[in-house]
Amino acid sequence: MPTFDAPDQTRLAYHRNGSGGAQPLVCVPGGPMMRSAYLGDLGGLGARQELVLLDLRGTGDSERPADLTGLRVDRQAQDIEALRVALGLERVDLLGHSAAGDLVLAYAARYPERVRSLVLVCARARTAGIDFLVERRREALELRRDEPWYEDIRPAFERAVSGKADDADFDLLDRLNYGRWDEAAQQHAAACAQWWDEEAAAAYLAPGAFDGADAARAVLAGLDAPVLVLSGALDGSPRPDSAAEVADLFPRGEHVVQAGAAHNPWVDGPEEFVRTVTGFLARVDR
Repeated sequence: MPTFDAPDQTRLAYHRNGSGGAQPLVCVPGGPMMRSAYLGDLGGLGARQELVLLDLRGTGDSERPADLTGLRVDRQAQDIEALRVALGLERVDLLGHSAAGDLVLAYAARYPERVRSLVLVCARARTAGIDFLVERRREALELRRDEPWYEDIRPAFERAVSGKADDADFDLLDRLNYGRWDEAAQQHAAACAQWWDEEAAAAYLAPGAFDGADAARAVLAGLDAPVLVLSGALDGSPRPDSAAEVADLFPRGEHVVQAGAAHNPWVDGPEEFVRTVTGFLARVDR
């Protein structure tokens, strides 16, 4: 397991998976603050493209610092820069899933000259001042009216919105993260639940994390790098039109909607996911 030191000497770990591509794709996990193991090989992407899966500070095999203020999303951009240096890359291809979209965008806003490409998968964009409202999640819920579990999930959703949900409610709501609640989805959801760290997640989103949104957005509007924004047709955070808004931030942004997918598209439709990402990276390599 390779490691490197962050600027504050926190020892961070990453995992290599697969081979192929002109250079590795550095993958940043969401959650927020989930260990990178939940990404797996991204639905078989590792068979076509070398993946470098970063364990963020305090997660997985990375050291957990005593001072958790360094976990705030904007402050972790320097960890990705330290990883780029450790990998010996002049510029980096970055993939961020879900809440990691905030971190990948923070990196791109701080080190735009070091970005070769971005892949944003069902990704947040609060770093750029774009948030996804709970009403949009309710819209996505209504797309699942024909599911056998819909009548159970609807009241669980409302309890979550009002802050009254319990663990059983959140277990039910996991189903909305997948296009199909099959064995693969259930296994993935169970692993994510096991690795959830509430304290680290709170530190990631600590007050001040997005205070520089206007300045970040201005930098991203001039980013000279191709950007793929991939959303799931059934996802509530983001809904596809919100993901399109994120893609429009960038001069070279493109948006792809994966049919039948929710928040984890490599689980819902691995072949389509791999085809979309490898096609994008092949254009970057040309």
